Amino acid sequence: MEDFSNKVVIVTGATGNLGSVLARRFQEAGACLVLVDRGDDLLFEVFADLVGSDEHYLANCADLTEAKAVQELVKSTMERFGRIDVLVHTVGGYQAGSALHETSLDTWDFMINLNARSVFITCRAVIPHMLKQGSGKIICIAARPGLQGTAKAGAYAASKSAVIRLIESMAAELKDKGINANCIIPGTIDTPQNREASPQADYSRWVQPESLAEVIMFLASDAARDINGAAIPVYGGS
Repeated sequence: MEDFSNKVVIVTGATGNLGSVLARRFQEAGACLVLVDRGDDLLFEVFADLVGSDEHYLANCADLTEAKAVQELVKSTMERFGRIDVLVHTVGGYQAGSALHETSLDTWDFMINLNARSVFITCRAVIPHMLKQGSGKIICIAARPGLQGTAKAGAYAASKSAVIRLIESMAAELKDKGINANCIIPGTIDTPQNREASPQADYSRWVQPESLAEVIMFLASDAARDINGAAIPVYGGS
């Protein structure tokens, strides 16, 4: 296992299926965690053992589509730890089912804001601090429709394509600054929600959150220092 002792790692969407597994893996590897989620006190329930810890920071009620909230999150992180070594942005969502000409503006705005705007705002807030320290790792979650659009998922595909293009742009801008920016492209993730939505599927072909966490931790480690601007497929058998 990689050693993240004395590294400050931000995980957004920390109570999600992937975020929660990832947070625990980084904790086991010695990282100081900044765990971010949006309200309902679920963060405090899932990570009850970390409440009040000096080594970790639970940032509840942080809306990552709002610049002010993200600025406050980053400010609090810097005041507490003085640095940010890794940002893993797992926040995102899926809404589809309508042809483009039948897709509402609300659906378009929801997908772009949740999947693309949140990446833009969060990375924009974190990068200046990584530049000052001369190092950093940024990992985001894209999706296969971001590589090629599919029927009845235009807004989702566009939002995930934006994630990949943002990563590529950041990588080009930061490649000489000691900062790596990459994303992963998961196949169908084996989650309770996906099982409920596809009860007849062969779950053995789906990707486990633990497998995704291993790839992300590699990208966050020094071993991945020469990987920059990549969109790495982690499809499993899906």
